[in-house]
Amino acid sequence: MRGHLSRLTALAVPVYAELLSGVVASVIGTLWVAGLGGAAVAAVTLAGTVENLLLGLVLVVGSGTSVRLSHALGAGDRAEAARTTRAAWWLCAAGSLALSVPGFLLRDRLAGTFLDGEAAVHAAEYLTVAFPAFALFFGQRVADELFKGAGDTRTPMRIALLSNALLLALDPLFILGAGPVPALGVPGAALALTVSRAIAFAVTLWLRGRLETRPAGGAGAAGAAGGVRAAAARIVRAGAPFSLDFTARMAVGTAQLGLVAGFGVAAVAGFGVGYRVLLVVTMAFYALRQAAAIEAARLTGAGETGALRTLQRATGRLAALTGAVAAVLSATLAAPLTALFTDDRAVAAQSVGFLRMAALYLFPYALVVALGGFHQATGAGRPLVLSVLLGLGAQLATSAALSGPWGVSGVWLGPAVGAVLQLALLVALVGRRAGAGAGADSPSGRASAPAAVRVDEAQVLQSVE
Repeated sequence: MRGHLSRLTALAVPVYAELLSGVVASVIGTLWVAGLGGAAVAAVTLAGTVENLLLGLVLVVGSGTSVRLSHALGAGDRAEAARTTRAAWWLCAAGSLALSVPGFLLRDRLAGTFLDGEAAVHAAEYLTVAFPAFALFFGQRVADELFKGAGDTRTPMRIALLSNALLLALDPLFILGAGPVPALGVPGAALALTVSRAIAFAVTLWLRGRLETRPAGGAGAAGAAGGVRAAAARIVRAGAPFSLDFTARMAVGTAQLGLVAGFGVAAVAGFGVGYRVLLVVTMAFYALRQAAAIEAARLTGAGETGALRTLQRATGRLAALTGAVAAVLSATLAAPLTALFTDDRAVAAQSVGFLRMAALYLFPYALVVALGGFHQATGAGRPLVLSVLLGLGAQLATSAALSGPWGVSGVWLGPAVGAVLQLALLVALVGRRAGAGAGADSPSGRASAPAAVRVDEAQVLQSVE
């Protein structure tokens, strides 16, 4: 157990630092743009939302790549690891073209759909730079997941720190100008992001040789191509549940924001402040999720059933501890943390109320996220997606139903109900699947289920009580 806890921590901490550095850079970048006025902020916000929507598709390739590569290396199948690597880059190239070319051609229409006037013009200017550079974003995600699939989460962390450090330096230079560099405004923000990503990606490609694998045999061109196509299909199958999870959460979050908006500007602003505070802790859940998925895929490939059972319990315990600490901090430090972001009393009151209500949500949410990564990597993608969709549906329905009698507090109670239901459904559905012996969506692509999914989920819940 201690070995798995140490391994999970060693994998998760660099991922957490990677995720957190991106949030910090984004917030500081927004502050530079804010000096240009509300239209500029709206334009950059729209561009960020568009990229987040595209991220849902990128995750299919990125998450599937790390799971499949870790599985292949765990099984000692270096030929499959090589096919997975080639397939990942093939999917990256195809996906980049499929997303960036239409986006570039439709940038003006996209900007005008959500904004008007000066804000729409600025958004189109930003997207003019951002869409052609989308391949850098996609490529970096794939490269990061190749490192992670090989058990190296420190290199993606270092690359993220480099990229975000460059962004912090280039944002004021390109947005506001200095010396011979002209002030470019909103397009400057897009250019700063592009240059920082280009440099980071160049460094990543230089380091990529550490992940290179070569098949032992000499398959012909037709056979190799067929192998890569099959590997690409396995990547998509492995990554689709992660993408569906992300996309569904984004959609419900947007609808949740719409409910909050009905209670006024202060409620929306308070929600925004509280949400940014929660990002600091919830990203720890997602870091643990990635670590659990990487390790579970490796052990599944190696066929280490006993180690998988122990890993499952370790993941549950670490997630429970992280969620409990997050809940206590959210409830007890809501006021001082909010004060770091705003001194508006109305906004602060809404933020504090949101954070204190979130304490009910964080504990089950941590378990759902972390155990979801474990189960996805061991072949339980369908139960995971079903539990997420049903739980998020219950979250939205609860928020809408309680917003009448309880006001905005009722809206904020919805996520807690949804997280509890997601956890209960995940336990029930995975247990039912294990009992039925189903294994059609195993990451290995075989008909038999990995031994890990036969683990009794109740062991995890008992271990954290």
